[in-house]
Amino acid sequence: MQNNNSLYHKKARPIDKVAHTLIYLCASLSIILLVGIVGYVAYRGISSISWEFLTTVPSALKQTVGIAGNIVNTLYIIIITLIIAVPFGVGSAIYLNEYAKHGRLVRLIEFTTETLSGIPSIVFGLFGYVFFGVTLGLGYSILTGALTLTLIILPLITRNTQEALKTVPDSYRSGALGIGATKWYMIRTILLPSAMPGIITGIILSIGRIVGESAALLFTSGSGYLLPKFGEYGEGLFKKILQPGGTLTIELYLSMEKAKYDTAFGIAFVLLVIVLGINMLTKYLSSKLNVEKKS
Repeated sequence: MQNNNSLYHKKARPIDKVAHTLIYLCASLSIILLVGIVGYVAYRGISSISWEFLTTVPSALKQTVGIAGNIVNTLYIIIITLIIAVPFGVGSAIYLNEYAKHGRLVRLIEFTTETLSGIPSIVFGLFGYVFFGVTLGLGYSILTGALTLTLIILPLITRNTQEALKTVPDSYRSGALGIGATKWYMIRTILLPSAMPGIITGIILSIGRIVGESAALLFTSGSGYLLPKFGEYGEGLFKKILQPGGTLTIELYLSMEKAKYDTAFGIAFVLLVIVLGINMLTKYLSSKLNVEKKS
């Protein structure tokens, strides 16, 4: 006798069809909104993009309106922030996952990092200005902005690295320790390479957070747009770290405030291209590392 109560013969209820339709409707709406925003920004901003726009700085004498200085400042912020945050974030995750005893202290630290990731960035900006800018005497500078952004992305890197380490099977650990390897050697040669796809994904997502940040940088890095001056020994590159420097998002905000809408949409289009490139790089590296890991 055929069982009509099986899942195969189960008839879909009307409520299931309604839920199915709503899911597709929500997904379509999200795609339409995304395409609409990207399309409108591209339509308004692509006309402002030129080689002069990307390679010059604003100058009343030369009558140029460029964002080269802001692009360089953004690169400074990204590089300095990652140099500080990545070792601390990865090191903290290794300690919490591999060395610390899983108890109340570890749960407290994890809760603290999750709480930090939920604090509004403008609060970080206020703290960064008071502590790094005033107390430490760094003032409005790229270094002050980078130190502040380090506090913002540190929880993201730490949690992503922790989750990546948790995906490594325990048999890898016990096998390496069973043949006489030290714990640090096992972490360095087995765990970290195995967890590398997740770690790199977290780092690249952090870059996206840095590129899109504006509120915290308004209080810390200032709005300078000049390019660093190359001295005889390149000392201008290092002096620039202690000078004010506005990123692309800061310049976008200031352009909108001054009603320079063409410039603002041009910067917005550049930011969209950068974010799209970061997402594509994330997917490429993740797939490439996963293939290498399986092989």
